Amino acid sequence: MNPFFSKILVNIAQKRLKAKTPSTPISKRQIAPLVKSLQVEITHAIKEFIYIVIGVFSAGFGLKGFLLPNRFIDGGATGISLLLENITTIELSFLLILVNIPFLILGAKTFSVKFALKSIAAIAFLGFVVHYIDYPTITNDKLLIAVFGGFFLGLGIGMSMRGGSVIDGTEVLAIYLSRKLSLTVGDVLLLINIIIFSFGAYILSIETALYAILTYMAAAKTVDFVVDGVEEYVGVTIISKEHEAIRVMITEKLRRACTIYAGKGGYGDSKTTYDKDIIYTVVTRLELAKLHTEIDKIDSKAFIIMGLVKDLKGGMIKRKPLVKK
Repeated sequence: MNPFFSKILVNIAQKRLKAKTPSTPISKRQIAPLVKSLQVEITHAIKEFIYIVIGVFSAGFGLKGFLLPNRFIDGGATGISLLLENITTIELSFLLILVNIPFLILGAKTFSVKFALKSIAAIAFLGFVVHYIDYPTITNDKLLIAVFGGFFLGLGIGMSMRGGSVIDGTEVLAIYLSRKLSLTVGDVLLLINIIIFSFGAYILSIETALYAILTYMAAAKTVDFVVDGVEEYVGVTIISKEHEAIRVMITEKLRRACTIYAGKGGYGDSKTTYDKDIIYTVVTRLELAKLHTEIDKIDSKAFIIMGLVKDLKGGMIKRKPLVKK
């Protein structure tokens, strides 16, 4: 770490400790963990800031380079703003902020004030970018506008979410309503967008509404890729009598890490239960076929449970290097 930066962190840590315990002497042992905590907070804040900046410029490009010049709309709060921009004289940059404000007030109550403030800053920055930066109009082809406009808008929304904020507030409303009603977040978003697209068909044209659905689908899929990762991981639980051979195969052939759980069979009466090891590992979708093949070679009757893993952090996610003996 840079010595000047370290000195600043130490001074901040000392001030915080003095504020908590003004009469107690401060030792280096107390300062060290607080300095480390501050370093992590600042590193994460910088990373989140970069994500949001990239997201805002990407969304601005999708809006001004594709959707706005061709009078296209999208789903969510952005779609509402684009729809209002088509029927009023208010500029899109102001509408983006005005439409999202009620959702962000709800976000402050549902999540946290910090989340709402970051989102307000991100949306205000998006409004600034849309208003002042002149993106070139890329194409007049309707299909390309729908697909690539949705892609860049979705990339912007996804990157902003990675940065801990939103530039489309309908996600907040969907989460809030899903908690109050017996509906999933996806169901609520679908209902909101059906209403938006219906108004789009009535006010603009049915063709515009149909292209808007395509734009929304492109944006939604891009958000999934950005938030969940392009390389999808699958969590695999394996129950087999040949657990040791399977463990060796996973670690040596696939070069993947695995976790072993101590288990006991629950089928039948208590006299027939037996101890067994349960193996859990995480692989990519592309490795699933090879994993199944190798398991079948060892135990074709092995019980395998698979589930999509949305996100991963820490641990041994990547393949281990092959160590020559």
